[in-house]
Amino acid sequence: MYFICVPPSISRTALAQIDTSAEKYLQSDMTADATTAVEELYRSDWGRIVATLIGLVGDFDLAEESAQEAFTAAVDQWPVSGIPEFPRAWIIQTARHKAIDRIRHRARSEEKLELYVNSGFVPTVQEPDYDTSEIPDDRLRLIFTCCHPALAPEAQVALTLRTLCGLETDEIARAFLVSPETMAQRLVRAKRKIRAAGIPYIVPEMSDMSERLDAVLTVIYLVFNEGYAATRSGPLVRTDLCAEAIRLGRLVRMLTGPQPPAEVTALVALMLLQDARRDARLDEAGDIVVLEQQDRRRWDQGQIAEALPLVAEAFRGSPGPYALQAAIAVRRRAPKIRTGLRSCVSTIFSNGCNPRP
Repeated sequence: MYFICVPPSISRTALAQIDTSAEKYLQSDMTADATTAVEELYRSDWGRIVATLIGLVGDFDLAEESAQEAFTAAVDQWPVSGIPEFPRAWIIQTARHKAIDRIRHRARSEEKLELYVNSGFVPTVQEPDYDTSEIPDDRLRLIFTCCHPALAPEAQVALTLRTLCGLETDEIARAFLVSPETMAQRLVRAKRKIRAAGIPYIVPEMSDMSERLDAVLTVIYLVFNEGYAATRSGPLVRTDLCAEAIRLGRLVRMLTGPQPPAEVTALVALMLLQDARRDARLDEAGDIVVLEQQDRRRWDQGQIAEALPLVAEAFRGSPGPYALQAAIAVRRRAPKIRTGLRSCVSTIFSNGCNPRP
């Protein structure tokens, strides 16, 4: 008697839960891809996602907690279901659902849930287009909300770094040279102040913008600095934050036009000049290359060309700290362009201006 050994079919293999080496490799590869996608989305879009959620639910803590839960869900689901076509939209939609679940849980009754809906915390008619590549102004609204004059300056900066940049509390604490516990208390107090004072999540009118403008520029500058030399583990340079800071600076300059304040223009010029060197700042091992040893052919000449007229424009107004730094950056990056800069720098120093705001 002869026996013919027939290999199990794919369906039988699946039913028997037998993983071939190819299937194990495929599953491992999908998990790695999904994990990488989640990590990259968290690094690049955390601030954008939280800003959108704050606009939807009207609460900083609820927005952050829901976003964290959504990212946790992505870690669990994407390796199985695959990376969605619009990852950021998936996170926002999932986080929104989790926020509504939290509101329902807190309400504990249909009557209280109805109060939340009527208060506008849960939009029921119009929602943003989650599939667009850009959700306009959400992050700028977030900065202006964080920079409300009712908050202490340190709280303004810390809250923005936490929500927009996604820095952890201990990382912000190191920047402020305080303990993580102290910084955590500051963040909690700032969020409570926003909630208790009913600070609106909007870009203020021009008449109210001036009192927040200095703080907003400081925050944008610090967002750029975090991208220029990141404090958290990972890449030393976060190009996403640098690009975001430049975008926000340009937007503020547009909002304060047609004759924007000199320091707004100077900040945009400064960031463009600093960011123009990004491709030459690191070697192949990811280590810093000092300015004198950088390959200037790798500098972004387009950004430098855009920045130079802005520096000149800033000095036609009332130049301040950002204008001074931009002037110094011009001399270091375009040494042939020196006309008038020495006298401008001398004037700023003679007025007692601090070059580092």
